[in-house]
Amino acid sequence: MFDAAILGAGPIGAAVAHRLAERGRLHRILMVDRAPDVAAGIALDIQQSGPVSGFETRLSATSEILAAASADVVVLADQSGDVAWDHDEGLAVVARLLRAGAMGPLVFAGPTQHRLMEACYRDLEVSRDRLVGTAPSALIGAVRSLVGLELDVSSVELVLVGRPPAFVVGWTAATVGGTLVSERLAAHHLLAISHAVPRLWPPGPRAIGSATAPVVEALRFGSHRLHAALTILDGELGARGVAVMLPLELGHGRVQARIIPSLSDQERTVLLNGLAR
Repeated sequence: MFDAAILGAGPIGAAVAHRLAERGRLHRILMVDRAPDVAAGIALDIQQSGPVSGFETRLSATSEILAAASADVVVLADQSGDVAWDHDEGLAVVARLLRAGAMGPLVFAGPTQHRLMEACYRDLEVSRDRLVGTAPSALIGAVRSLVGLELDVSSVELVLVGRPPAFVVGWTAATVGGTLVSERLAAHHLLAISHAVPRLWPPGPRAIGSATAPVVEALRFGSHRLHAALTILDGELGARGVAVMLPLELGHGRVQARIIPSLSDQERTVLLNGLAR
């Protein structure tokens, strides 16, 4: 039994595997790729860094997709050659895993896989509680860094919601040092940061790997904190069957709760207009 199976040994798949191994909470990780030698080489490289980095996670590799069916969490990343599991091919892969008895959550790490998430919900009737997307999660750290640079601080709390590539920063509830960011930064600075967010999309493989690892762990072991990630709406915000990033409560292999953050009337209007488009 594997704690996690990563479909694809491309840059994103390798980054997710490396970050999961580094964190040391998972015992066994399986990498699956059409080029098994590539996946095996990456798995070996990560494995050999264990004694230096201080982790004991075991990694293995295969080209057999169905080997991932027994994993507690399946991550869809990118194949070697930087080709994402996406569109019809990705849907066919998920269908094969379901027929083979895969029961765990599916994590979509590719920047364009929100449409694949929606297709799995719509066409394969996978429970939305089993579907999570993590590429947009990587943007939150970047936005926090932009605010931190403006205020010369290292700790910023904020939420980012929306559907790729249109995201809304929840300035209404954003805080730093116990005070509202909106009280410390002028409105034109907040607007400039909001306008910069689309230019940060898509995030790079390392950022996606760092954002994906804690989500996988939360699905596997549970977590006491919220994790911002893509989830399928079913009436929330007046939308159905749409993948949107929200703060999520994760555990027991599923999305346990979706949190609608506090937004100003203007922020909420921008969000809803983005969903409508």
